[in-house]
Amino acid sequence: MIFLLVPFFLIELYLSLKTGEEIGFLWSVIWIILSFMLGMMLFKKSSQTMLGNMQSMRQGKLDIKRFQNVSMAYFIAAIFLMIPGVFSDFLGLVALIYTLYLQFIVKITPEQTTHFTKQGDDNVIDVEIIDEHSRSDRSS
Repeated sequence: MIFLLVPFFLIELYLSLKTGEEIGFLWSVIWIILSFMLGMMLFKKSSQTMLGNMQSMRQGKLDIKRFQNVSMAYFIAAIFLMIPGVFSDFLGLVALIYTLYLQFIVKITPEQTTHFTKQGDDNVIDVEIIDEHSRSDRSS
């Protein structure tokens, strides 16, 4: 795990210093504050987003794997956006775009039958059986 964190921090430091050099200290601080606020907003709205995803799953528009992917990408986006730095903001935006992409696909896909929706068996033909003997008994 530490082998992944060291390169992440080095890339983060390098990109943040280069960006700060290009846009200036004040704009870097504004960038950090705005990305933190966006991450906090996403984090605060996470319960509403999860409920919406669960409703999509109940409607058959979202399977369990896609539900997990959307949920994890959403939380990762919120966390990365709250971490100050250019590289983490970039990763947070990528995760957020992935979340929006999955949400857009959910909106346009037709409903599918899942274990949450009830539908009859496709192999059964619904018929009505009329017993001729009982009908003749009634008429006499």
